[in-house]
Amino acid sequence: MNICCLDLEGVLVPEIWIAFSEASGIPELRRTTRDEPDYDKLMRFRMDILRERGLGLTDIQNVIATIDPLPGAKEFLDELRSKTQVIIISDTFEEFAKPLMEKLGWPTIFCNSLEVDEGGMICGVRMRCEESKLTTVRALQSMGFDTIATGDSHNDIAMVRASKAGFLFRTTEAIAAANPDLAAYETYDELLAAFEAAL
Repeated sequence: MNICCLDLEGVLVPEIWIAFSEASGIPELRRTTRDEPDYDKLMRFRMDILRERGLGLTDIQNVIATIDPLPGAKEFLDELRSKTQVIIISDTFEEFAKPLMEKLGWPTIFCNSLEVDEGGMICGVRMRCEESKLTTVRALQSMGFDTIATGDSHNDIAMVRASKAGFLFRTTEAIAAANPDLAAYETYDELLAAFEAAL
């Protein structure tokens, strides 16, 4: 039995932190997992900036409400879901994901959650498990599933490599160059064909 595992940001929706960076005028918040492999370090960096600027969860959620899926993403996801089971495995947070999941037709998502203080400031993160993407695909495999995965960032590589088939999608030149054995696609048609061939 196959199950397809998709990253969220950069694959199906724009990068949330880049959108918030643009809306808030804070260029430092453009930094994502494409740039920083250490997710804990990246989140501490983000939380420090938010606290310095007095920006809380509601400020980010207001920007997320304006974000639409990438052009063609919902159609790709709908077509893939008509052929096999699909799970979005993301390092984003429940508090961010809901409006995006609604716009994508409520697919299943495994993600993390935030710790928010009484003032509405993000003060910590609650990760589901260590190495959440890799751990999740290994757990699915332990239940008899063959995983097929795609992502665009450093934190997707282990999930992609651990799967029966795995692909990069709209990744950076540096990540593609560091993983020359992984097929890298730029369009949803190409990605869908790759998934179909692997099923």
